[in-house]
Amino acid sequence: MSATHDDPLASGWQLVEDEGFMATVGPIYARDGIYAFRAEQKHANLVGVVHGGMLMSFADRAMGIAAIAAADGASCVTIQLDMKFLAAGTLGRWLTAHSTVVRRTGSMVFMRAEVRDGDRLIATGDGVWKILRARDA
Repeated sequence: MSATHDDPLASGWQLVEDEGFMATVGPIYARDGIYAFRAEQKHANLVGVVHGGMLMSFADRAMGIAAIAAADGASCVTIQLDMKFLAAGTLGRWLTAHSTVVRRTGSMVFMRAEVRDGDRLIATGDGVWKILRARDA
């Protein structure tokens, strides 16, 4: 997504509906398996760049949605998430996350994600999602 584009819906992005935590830090948009949000002041840390916790939350959501799709729509929960912060995310820019399913078993989905600020790779994440069955909930 362009760093200066102000209307993601006009570019074919869809708003990701969420009434939970992500509604507080969003909005987040999706298109073709890629997720995006515009880094605002509310996402800043004390030195004026995107807070690592926001990047983790964003990557967790992107990978979680992909894990649910890989689990044929079954509910999934994060049981492990590792992040590596490579560069700072810039306020005012659109950040994107692309998730990849590494492997799916009968009860787990293993994921990987890249978070970018334009063309710059700013973080990577690896995680494991548990596929919930009715008795697990």
